[in-house]
Amino acid sequence: MIKKSDIVSTVRMLQEEHLDVRTVTMGINLVECACRDIRATAAAVEKKLKLKAGNLVRICNDLSAQYGLPVVNKRLAVSPASLLLEGHNRSGALLLAKAMDRAAAEVGVDLIGGYTALVQKGMTPGEKVLIESLPEVMAQTGRVCASVNVATTKAGMNVDAIRMMGTTILHMARATKSKHGFGAAKLVVFANIPEDNPFMAGAFLGSGEPEYVINVGVSGPGVVKRSIDRLIKTRPDCSLGEIAEEVKHTAFRVTRSGELMGREVAARLGIPFGVVDLSLAPTPRVGDSVGEIYMAMGISKLGAPGTTAAVALLNDAVKKGGAFASSSVGGMSGAFIPVMEDHALARAVEEGTLTIEKLEAMTAVCSVGLDMILLPGDTAPETICGLIMDEAAIGMINRKTTGVRVIPVPGRKVGDRVDFGGLFGSGTVTNVNCPDGAAVFVNRGGHIPAPIQSLGN
Repeated sequence: MIKKSDIVSTVRMLQEEHLDVRTVTMGINLVECACRDIRATAAAVEKKLKLKAGNLVRICNDLSAQYGLPVVNKRLAVSPASLLLEGHNRSGALLLAKAMDRAAAEVGVDLIGGYTALVQKGMTPGEKVLIESLPEVMAQTGRVCASVNVATTKAGMNVDAIRMMGTTILHMARATKSKHGFGAAKLVVFANIPEDNPFMAGAFLGSGEPEYVINVGVSGPGVVKRSIDRLIKTRPDCSLGEIAEEVKHTAFRVTRSGELMGREVAARLGIPFGVVDLSLAPTPRVGDSVGEIYMAMGISKLGAPGTTAAVALLNDAVKKGGAFASSSVGGMSGAFIPVMEDHALARAVEEGTLTIEKLEAMTAVCSVGLDMILLPGDTAPETICGLIMDEAAIGMINRKTTGVRVIPVPGRKVGDRVDFGGLFGSGTVTNVNCPDGAAVFVNRGGHIPAPIQSLGN
């Protein structure tokens, strides 16, 4: 039975605490569009996207008005574009990406993901073309987002692909120098990439998914933070276990709201509903920060000893609350730590209390990994490769998704400020404590074998 207190709490989240559906993402399979003529392929892709996603934004807006629950972003996620690029070259890849970009603009979505290659065990010619085209694609499109999966627990780690990504990320940043290297902010390098993730830049439609599907990403760091504030105000001596229980109950209500919206959108479009991803994805807005949640728990300086434990508590409680609320929880559900997109995390990096090394430790127990971190423009490719390898190792060994989204800002050095605006936020250029010393190891290349954990059958 629904309790009156739950109804009151949900109304408060909507009216006072700015609860929103962070994204409704429509997945579309484009494999049928493949043909020998890349121009025909691009035309078929553009046509299918416009036809199938033409009503997505209108339906989301109508339901937002009906339920009073804002949908902040409307997005598309397509099957890996590399599948359409076999037998084609970089100019063909750019043609395809521009077709995706035009279609996304015409249907009115904010971003389109799926410019993706899965290279954890090897690389096909189409995947190689996709990676090589990334600098041009990110410089010449506005809505296209990319992802590359370089490791899985089952397959191990493709170090040769990682070496390629280290150089590519630098080229992407330089190709968008006028925008402070923003092109690199639209790429995530993954280990154990999820096939149903609605969040960008890593969203794509996996091979095990339906031809069309609606996945919903529900955030709510502000809602969680305020629920902890209320608990501590009423019970100043509350324990960490009681804080975890409060987060669980809050996550339950947030998940329910998001699933309602997702199922309604799917029903009106006449396609299946997939998952609700309850990830606490922050924005630069004060009061909508994951970092503020840790501070509310009692971590007065982010990066202090105990920060990783606070991340683990929050991540686990969010997942437990979401799993109880819905049998369709998926994606990467948990707590994100995108530095530039979270004003509290960004301030801690600027003040020097939160380092890349501490962030790496936090990624072992949070969702995803090193996210939206600004690096000096002269960062060596081997340094970027080392960061990717370390995160991939954490994901591979622990059977979890990890990722790296770093932006080497051309012409900028440690301590400089960079502002991307909007949801992408602003931050301070930082660097690893020991940027040199791994070049020989990285440049050995090859393949790190799958860990013993892969033998789980």
